[in-house]
Amino acid sequence: MVRNEVFRRLTAAALRILAVAAAWLVAGRIGLLQQVVVGGAKVAPLWPPTGIALTCLLILGLRVWPGIAIGTLLVIATIGPVNGASLAIAAGNSLAVVCSCLMLRAVGFRIELDRLRDGVALVFLGALAGMLISATVGSLALLLVGSLPASGFCATWSAWWVGDAMGVLVITPLLLALHTFRRPTAIRPYQWAEPPLLVALTAVVALIGTRSTLHLLFLAFPVLIWAALRYQLMVAAPCVLVISVIAVRAAVDGVGPFAGHSTLAVMFTLQALNGAAALTALLLSALIAEQRNTYFRIEQACVALAEVVARLAPGEEAHRWPPAEDGDEDRPGRG
Repeated sequence: MVRNEVFRRLTAAALRILAVAAAWLVAGRIGLLQQVVVGGAKVAPLWPPTGIALTCLLILGLRVWPGIAIGTLLVIATIGPVNGASLAIAAGNSLAVVCSCLMLRAVGFRIELDRLRDGVALVFLGALAGMLISATVGSLALLLVGSLPASGFCATWSAWWVGDAMGVLVITPLLLALHTFRRPTAIRPYQWAEPPLLVALTAVVALIGTRSTLHLLFLAFPVLIWAALRYQLMVAAPCVLVISVIAVRAAVDGVGPFAGHSTLAVMFTLQALNGAAALTALLLSALIAEQRNTYFRIEQACVALAEVVARLAPGEEAHRWPPAEDGDEDRPGRG
């Protein structure tokens, strides 16, 4: 019995690691479809595997970290030979995501993202701070093996760092929102239609903004803000993903506001848009969720207090909570 239990646990752990590796491989292949050459090296403006890997560590635990290294090596193997630089890149990717997870745990991060502090922690610790490791290790590895000229180190490092950070900011909130989603018990039929309409409207506005030379990228933000106010991350996160994917495609094609600019200028504009959209959705959604939770706790405390008062003074129904609506004929004190 003991051996069978140990075998099941080892099998389950191995399957989880392989699942993480497979997810990294698939997401990595998708990310490689949109590449730009910065400083003599190819980088992805949006690298989804980092967001997927961080989500897996937050939900499944740190034991699945080998899947990150395996997935990285598999992605590299699909585009070229595996060498010493590949091993260094795999180690850097794994260490970056593990450090991000540890820093988030250290500050009491909650995967529900229902507090403003959780949103801020994900931005500055999970994305910006943690991904410094992968960008630094990866760029140094390419420099040491001669795949990256010294003159292009800073440009490649910055593009690598921002791409990994955008993967966390865009993908992790979406996956965490899906993981913590609970179907509403009472919702009107038209409310089911509003979320997909918001996502579709975001896509239309993003296409107009990225395919027009009139610099209309800001038009997506009112829709994004509305989605965050109404449905928080469950709808705002898909809207951010839509904006990022459409913007990356336009940047790679060099159309709209990205036409006629240098690669660094295009990357700066692209990541400024992606970062602003992700920050707006994440922080606003976390703030609204925190306010709603605070209101709910206050309401619960008032109900509990009203019950205590009712037990101490059984005949005093006027202390009932919540108070009856105006015009209610059954409200105490009305004839």
